[in-house]
Amino acid sequence: MADDPYSLLGVARTASQDEISRAFRKLAKELHPDVNPNNKTATERFKKVSAANELLSDADKRRRFDRGEIDAAGEPRRGYQTHGAPYGASARRPSGPGGPGDDYGIGDIFDGMFGSRSRGPTAMRGQDLRYTLEIDLLEAVTGTKKRVTLPDGGVLDLSVPEGVEDGQVLRLKGKGAGAMRGIEPGDALVEIRVRAHADFKRVADDLVMELQISLDEAVLGAKIEVATATGRVQLTVPKGTSSGRVFRLKGKGVTNRATGNVGDQLVTVRIVLPEKIDDGLAYFLSEWREKNGYDPRKKG
Repeated sequence: MADDPYSLLGVARTASQDEISRAFRKLAKELHPDVNPNNKTATERFKKVSAANELLSDADKRRRFDRGEIDAAGEPRRGYQTHGAPYGASARRPSGPGGPGDDYGIGDIFDGMFGSRSRGPTAMRGQDLRYTLEIDLLEAVTGTKKRVTLPDGGVLDLSVPEGVEDGQVLRLKGKGAGAMRGIEPGDALVEIRVRAHADFKRVADDLVMELQISLDEAVLGAKIEVATATGRVQLTVPKGTSSGRVFRLKGKGVTNRATGNVGDQLVTVRIVLPEKIDDGLAYFLSEWREKNGYDPRKKG
């Protein structure tokens, strides 16, 4: 018997869908095979919590499980049938295409699972399967190729396009459920989660960052190498640059997939003083202040 899905995810039976999703994402991060290579125990738990999330994320399956109609593996329990008669009972079909007294067979079970069934070729479609993939911010900016490990040990090779956003769902046609003959496979829906970056932040289609510069670089000017999503470039800091000044690197931001436009990279400079002010610097500045002192807070 499969484990109780609520217990596997560590949530109450009254948990909301958001609570279930959060619990699954937390466990998936801990148990994912990529994080626990060669750990069979973690892999098995990952499969179980994925199956539990799959069941509880489907509103219809969750209701049927809570009513006791299906078990934790999604299989019908003995004594329940969609048509109202227990499985194994001699339910009879009312007058219809099969005629009076036509017994329910395997096709009728499919009727209950998938809806109306035609007598000819079927147009049934397999279930869409949902997955979550975490990527770095710069991978989201430039695009990347990733391999998603599935609960059953299979893999999905995924091309993540440049400019993808956090929370965006990528659809892989025909990569969902549908192993049964005559059923069109469903799709795989992969939700992208973008991790925060230590240096960059995305704001609309722009990338923003902060660049620390020294006192002498601010006063005398300098050429400084700056990281971008696609490599390092040289930024010219002119003489007399104040802390907080913003420089714009054209076309070094994010490609907007809807419009094709490319954002910029915005670099805010911050002047950082040395940890220790030596006597020479202190004397020089005191002399300079006597002759050239000014009040940066004065208005007008």
